[in-house]
Amino acid sequence: MEQDEASIPQAAASPPQAHITDDRVTCRGTVRPLKENWQQWSSDHQESQKHNPFSQQSCRPPTGLPQRGQHGYGRPLEGSMTERRGRDAHTHISREVEELCAAIRTIGQRAGGEGHRDGGVGDRGCAEHGAAIVTVEFRKLFEHYVTISNKLVGVLLRARKQGLVHFEGEMLWQGQDDGVVITLFQ
Repeated sequence: MEQDEASIPQAAASPPQAHITDDRVTCRGTVRPLKENWQQWSSDHQESQKHNPFSQQSCRPPTGLPQRGQHGYGRPLEGSMTERRGRDAHTHISREVEELCAAIRTIGQRAGGEGHRDGGVGDRGCAEHGAAIVTVEFRKLFEHYVTISNKLVGVLLRARKQGLVHFEGEMLWQGQDDGVVITLFQ
């Protein structure tokens, strides 16, 4: 009962395979490597977000950093470059405040402890103990100090914050505040 290939109907024979050029259809293999890559990226990203202080997923800061209320919170880590830069800046500003006080002593007018007490905010400390007070007008100090530094007003504000000098007003402006008296407590 062998049949001849010619006697088999054409529809029953399997069609020949056509060559397909569409990449979407020819993608063969598993999805496992893609899934593993995605899972690895996801895990790495979640871990990095735990250490990101701006992330909503940040459950706790990295270990070793002080928490609010602990000693060292809001300060640079000990031994870091940031801490060293801060110390260097503090030293530099302290030196400039000392230079300002020396300039005021040089060009200012001396008076006894009781002579120039004005009862102002800066009238404390040395003046109460009878030590000498030196005063100078802002214009005279500005003209002398401009050759030393170009940040006189900032250094004056720092010296006032440290309780070394006193002057009226919140800020001093060249021209407008030339007559303001600056008092140095020695």
